[in-house]
Amino acid sequence: MSDPQPLGTYIPRLLRERGIDTVFGIPGVHTVELYRGMPGSGLRHVTPRHEQGAGFMADGYARATGKPAACFIVTGPGLLNIATALGQALADSVPMLVITTLNPRATLGRGEGRLHEIRGQSAIAREISALARTVWTASQLVPALDEAFALFASARPGPAVIEIPIDLLSEPFEPGITAPRAFAGRPAPRDADVEAAAALIRGAHRTSAFLPLGAHRIPALRLRRAPDSCTP
Repeated sequence: MSDPQPLGTYIPRLLRERGIDTVFGIPGVHTVELYRGMPGSGLRHVTPRHEQGAGFMADGYARATGKPAACFIVTGPGLLNIATALGQALADSVPMLVITTLNPRATLGRGEGRLHEIRGQSAIAREISALARTVWTASQLVPALDEAFALFASARPGPAVIEIPIDLLSEPFEPGITAPRAFAGRPAPRDADVEAAAALIRGAHRTSAFLPLGAHRIPALRLRRAPDSCTP
């Protein structure tokens, strides 16, 4: 059996196993362990000039591809910088995974002026995301990731924030069972109901349709070629 790796270096592999192929972020002292695991992970990394750019890139990626991307964000100001993009993704039900860090566990709440220390980071994350989890032990990492991806597969997805203290990123990690859980998937209307609605629309003289963001993900609602007799 190989020696355990630091938890942080294993995270890119866990993301790849769950279908993530692109990460947006700016390498920093708080996230260096995450970047040690990037080589050989199969992940593509895109470096913006600002964390807000990373968030909006991940938002746009999800809208264009239909699948979430991840962001690696440093403690404190990094989370504040990406907050606008998180708020937009929350309002528009866009899946996005933000992995951010906290200062070492023994220093939290002591007001010692640690690098990038802010009060109430976890409270901020809860207000601008659909799911916010803090990983205090290595055993909590995989369940937190699976909870985030269950959210992405739900009826109304949204951004998820997972906080990990930087001292935990350096601790040895015994992988165990890390394969992603199977999810039930999004609920969808019955085909018969969709066909009934389509019949009503075909019989109308003028129609207008207002579909929410994400309706294109429902197979039964995919646009079909209108009959030649229809006038736009």
